[in-house]
Amino acid sequence: MKAYLFLATGFEEVEALTVLDILRRGGVECDTVSIMGDYDVTSSHAVTVRADLLFDEKELTDGDMLILPGGIPGTPNLKAHEGLAKLINTYKDAGKYLAAVCAAPTVYGEMGLLEGKNATCFPGLEDGLKGANHKTDKVVTDGQFITSRGMGTCIDFGLTLLTLLDSEEKADEIAKKIVYK
Repeated sequence: MKAYLFLATGFEEVEALTVLDILRRGGVECDTVSIMGDYDVTSSHAVTVRADLLFDEKELTDGDMLILPGGIPGTPNLKAHEGLAKLINTYKDAGKYLAAVCAAPTVYGEMGLLEGKNATCFPGLEDGLKGANHKTDKVVTDGQFITSRGMGTCIDFGLTLLTLLDSEEKADEIAKKIVYK
């Protein structure tokens, strides 16, 4: 299984790197992708991360999941990227997984993709989940959409993504290895 995790200036580093770490520990091929035209992307807390790929460097349609970390201004930067919006729609139409945490579920919401779906996001940003049934669970899965609330829910979010991309057994194995369960 393959996933792409997108980095934009102002991303929330724990939300990106916790999920990336869990997936890679679980054996999922997960590449970070900069949408900024530079491999080095600086987070909302001034941590610079070197992405594996630039958005325009390769075709990104071969994955099984797209992952959007939150953060401000990371989320608005994700929303403003036209190529990413097209890729999200390609994955949606193909029935592939679309995951987002914190403010980032509003990317899908404002694109009209969460209409009638159960979803969650960072408290106070619920208006961005246009047409969704807002939930307050740590992680909400509804079909191909997986959403989570924020930095504090990212281990649960990462383990949920690992379950979907591999198995519950693999997620349990990793949870034990990181002393989470």
